[in-house]
Amino acid sequence: MSKHKKTTFVSAIFMSSVFLSGCGLFGGEEKIDPPQEATYGEEAETETDESAETGDQTEKMAGDKDAAETTVPTELYLIDEKGYVTAQTLDLPKAEGVAKQALEYLVEGGPVTAVLPKGFRAVLPADTTVSVNIKDGVATVNFSKEFQEYKAEDEPKILQAITWTLTQFDSVQKVKLQMNGNELKEMPVNGTPIGEELSRANGINLDTAEMIDPADTKAVTVYYLGGEEGAYYYVPVTRRVSNEVGNNVEAAVNELVKGPSYSSNLLSDFDPDIELLDAPKIEDRTVTLNFNESVYGSAEEKIVSQHLLNALVLSLTEQKGIESVSVTVNGEAGVVNDKGEELSEPVTRPEKVNTGSF
Repeated sequence: MSKHKKTTFVSAIFMSSVFLSGCGLFGGEEKIDPPQEATYGEEAETETDESAETGDQTEKMAGDKDAAETTVPTELYLIDEKGYVTAQTLDLPKAEGVAKQALEYLVEGGPVTAVLPKGFRAVLPADTTVSVNIKDGVATVNFSKEFQEYKAEDEPKILQAITWTLTQFDSVQKVKLQMNGNELKEMPVNGTPIGEELSRANGINLDTAEMIDPADTKAVTVYYLGGEEGAYYYVPVTRRVSNEVGNNVEAAVNELVKGPSYSSNLLSDFDPDIELLDAPKIEDRTVTLNFNESVYGSAEEKIVSQHLLNALVLSLTEQKGIESVSVTVNGEAGVVNDKGEELSEPVTRPEKVNTGSF
C-alpha cells in the first residue's frame, strides 16, 4: 500500500486526540472531558438529584475556569520517537518570562517530565539552566555549561527546537545563542554553524532525500502527518525546491501533493492527481486556491479530508503575508470537510499547533 493510499484510509478516521483551532475547520481549542462515572437511581430523577447534578456541573465548570486562569498553552518543540522535531502544545503554569519558561521545559529531567507526551523526549541536556533577553525581536539565550552535554547527532534538532519554540511568541523573530555569557558562532559538540542569528528560515526536519543544488533552490516548509491512529500530529518538514517555481504558494502545494519521502514514516492525505486549476490569488492576507476534483477523498461524496485541509492551512500560513486559506473546487466555494461542515469562510491558522493530549 502506498503512502497516498494508506493516508486515504487515515482520512476516514476522525482525529480523536489532536487538533487545532480555526474558523470552520480546526476544533482543538475545545476540550472534551473524558466520560464521568455516575450512579443513577432506577426510577425517574427527583428534583434533588437534578439539583445535585447541576451543582456538580457548576463546580466542574468553576474548576475548568480556575485551571485556565493559572495555565497557558505553550508549544514545546520536542523530539518524537522517529526523530522529528515537532510541537506539542502543553498547558504550562502561568509565569513571568514565558520564553524562559518554555526553554526550561525543553530540558531533559526538568519540569517537562511530568507532562511529557508518550513517545516524545526533551531536547536540552539535563541540568541545563537558561536565561533569555528579548530586544527588538531578537531573543538572546544564555545557557549554562551543561548545554554542551548532548549527542552529536542531536545538534541540528536542538537548534531547531530552540528556534521554533521561541519564535512562537510574537515578540521573537530571531534567536542568538550564548554559553556562559560567550556568543556561540557554532554548536559546541559537532560544530554546526549558527551564524549571527537563527530564525524559522533556517528550516526544520530538513528533507535531503532529493539532492538538489542549494544555489538554485529555496526552502519551503510543509506539514505532514506523524504519529499513529488515535494520536496523530503535524510535523513540519523543510524541503529545497527549484527557484524555477517562482510562486512560493504553488511550491508548497506541489510538495504537499508530492507527499513525504517513503523512508520518512510520515503520511499525507494529498492524492498525487490533485492539481491547482488557477494560479493562487492572495488578497487581504488570504490565499484562494482552486483545485480539481481530485482534492475530494471520494468523488461520489465530494468531501475534502480534514487532514488535507489542516496540513494545507499550516503549510501556507508559514509563509509571510498569509493568514488564512480559502479553498474552491472547479471555481465553486462551499467545500465540505469530513465532519460534514461547509467551509463558508477562509480558514485561519490555529493559535497553537498539536493541541491534543495523548
